[in-house]
Formats: sequence, C-alpha cells, structure tokens
Amino acid sequence: MAGNVFVVSMLTLAVSATWLALMKSQVTNVIGGVLTFYLVGTAWATAKRPNGRLGMFDYGALVFAVLVGAAQVVFGVDAMRSATGLKFGYPPPLYFIFGGLALLAAAGDARMLVRGGIFGVHRIVRHLWRMLFASFFASGSLFLGQQQVLPAFLRGTNILFVPAFLPLVLMIYWLVRARFKGAYKGKEISPVSFVSLATKPS
Repeated sequence: MAGNVFVVSMLTLAVSATWLALMKSQVTNVIGGVLTFYLVGTAWATAKRPNGRLGMFDYGALVFAVLVGAAQVVFGVDAMRSATGLKFGYPPPLYFIFGGLALLAAAGDARMLVRGGIFGVHRIVRHLWRMLFASFFASGSLFLGQQQVLPAFLRGTNILFVPAFLPLVLMIYWLVRARFKGAYKGKEISPVSFVSLATKPS
C-alpha cells in the first residue's frame, strides 16, 4: 500500500509540474516533468508484472524516451550555437545530462525488448534506479529549486544538499547491494516481493 501511494503521489507530482510548466512556457521543466512521469511509470510496471512479461506499454515507453532524449540533445546543440550560450535560459550541459539519461533509459528499454523481457535481479535494478532517479528530481526541485517555501534559516545553506541528493546516495547503495553482492541471486522475484526484500533484515 505504501508503494502504491508513493507511485500515485509521484505521478501526480509529475503531471502537475508539467501542467504548471506549460502554463508558464517553461520548456525544460515540461521535459523534466514528462521524464519523471516516464521513469516512475516504467519502474512501477517493472515491479508490478511477472518476470518476462511485455506489452504495448513497453514499446510506447521506448518511443517516448527516445523522443524526450532527442529533444534534449537538440536543445543542447541549439544552446551551444546560440550567441548567449543558452536555450530557454539554460546552458548546454543541463540538456545533455537529461538527454543522456533519457537515452540511457531508452537503451535499457530496447535491451529488455530484444531479450524478450526482464528477469530476476535485473528487475530489481531497473525498478530501483528509475524510481530513485525520479525521487531525486523531486527532492532536488524542492530543496534546491524552491527554497522560498522552506524556513528562512535553511535557505541558501549547504545542508539542503543532503536531502536533495539523498535519493542518489540510496540508489547507489541499493544498486551495489542488489547487483554485485548477490543478495537476490537465483531467486524468483514476484511482484509482491519488492516490499519484502526492502524490509528483510540483513
């Protein structure tokens, strides 16, 4: 139940952020919102379905990720060529970072489709990095991008980097544990096992 609430909250956040960005003509935030929606949606689908299950959703997600990544790369090139070195007020590296992330996710989608699905520990890895990267987008946007809603004594302090980047730290920890320490090696991972794995004592 906690996981479902989290997913619905993140999807609602992504949709509302995209809508607000559209109203304010903030193109980069629109792309950030739809990328967050894509990451959460594909992470949820990975955990929800049994091993090896594919559907039209996965093919649509691949096309979506390629389009978002390509748009970011084009914006990055436009920023490099502009007289100000900016595109919509942002420098090229920002576009290339997010574009690279989207294309990396698309490559993962393509690999999954070519292999006929995803199994075992690879499902854990796919779910973890996509969900926690989306969480990082949310935490970074709040603690670093919307400091005006925080108490005055916290604004502009380095302490805000801690909650902002905590999802990335957790992502690295769990990816290393799941992928390289063999914690789940050889185990069949069912859709309901993700919660039990996360709460299982070491």
